[in-house]
Amino acid sequence: MKISEVISAGQTAFTFEIFPPKKQSSIETIYQTLEGLHGLHPDFISVTYGAGGNAADTKTCDIAQIIREKYNTESAVHLTCLYNSKEDIDQIVLQLKERGIQNILALRGDRNPDIAPKEDFRYASELIAYLKSKGDFYIMGGCYPECHPQCPTLDEDIENLKRKVDAGTDRLLSQLFFDNDDFMRFLEKARRAGIDVPIEAGIMPVVNKAQIERMVTLCGASLPHKFVRMMAKYEQYPDALRDAGIAYAIDQIVDLVSQGVDGIHLYTMNNPYVARKITEAVQGIIRPV
Repeated sequence: MKISEVISAGQTAFTFEIFPPKKQSSIETIYQTLEGLHGLHPDFISVTYGAGGNAADTKTCDIAQIIREKYNTESAVHLTCLYNSKEDIDQIVLQLKERGIQNILALRGDRNPDIAPKEDFRYASELIAYLKSKGDFYIMGGCYPECHPQCPTLDEDIENLKRKVDAGTDRLLSQLFFDNDDFMRFLEKARRAGIDVPIEAGIMPVVNKAQIERMVTLCGASLPHKFVRMMAKYEQYPDALRDAGIAYAIDQIVDLVSQGVDGIHLYTMNNPYVARKITEAVQGIIRPV
């Protein structure tokens, strides 16, 4: 089923992201994560796809199929293009069709200095256009509220984002951010540029300081003073930092929903405890009765 059939027009979406277990970890770990998330009822769960992955690795597709068939929740697969040829993408598309998966988050993918990129796709917009020619898929794309780290300005980044939408993107999921004003400024610029597809706000709860610092380095998100003070106060107390991070994420979500955002995309980091605490706190706000 396509996500457009799950999320009604005007409905505030609430969605999750999970990632497959690392190569050295047992596949059983993802089953434990999914069991922990069971009953939270996100609109869909997206499953990441590692940079430099290969078409022969079916782990992402397998997990997405389990989410649909065992947990009765719609799923989406991440698909990167920098290290995939057209033949690789064709093979993955075949896997998706065989599993009945119609939703794709199409990304360029992070560069891996140890792997030479292939030359068929340079940008996500090229992958999106190619996927649109290969089947009846619901295609999502990524966006950066504070500008892609490799783009000189936010205005130029939004021009690139418009090309991605014009290529056939149906929905956008934002990279993480910690200052809602940054997201709302980005959203205003995107709408002025003619980008009219739904844009979900990406929220990552703090789990530990090292993890957040690593993710911020990768995606270029800034840390507001309020957030830095929180980490400084609780960094020596793991449980307190976790609980403070949950509270911070809840505060972000409440504010964003009150401003009418299209949806919240929660980076669960495969942590059911954190995802459950946040979901229980905000579900009545996202779906008021």
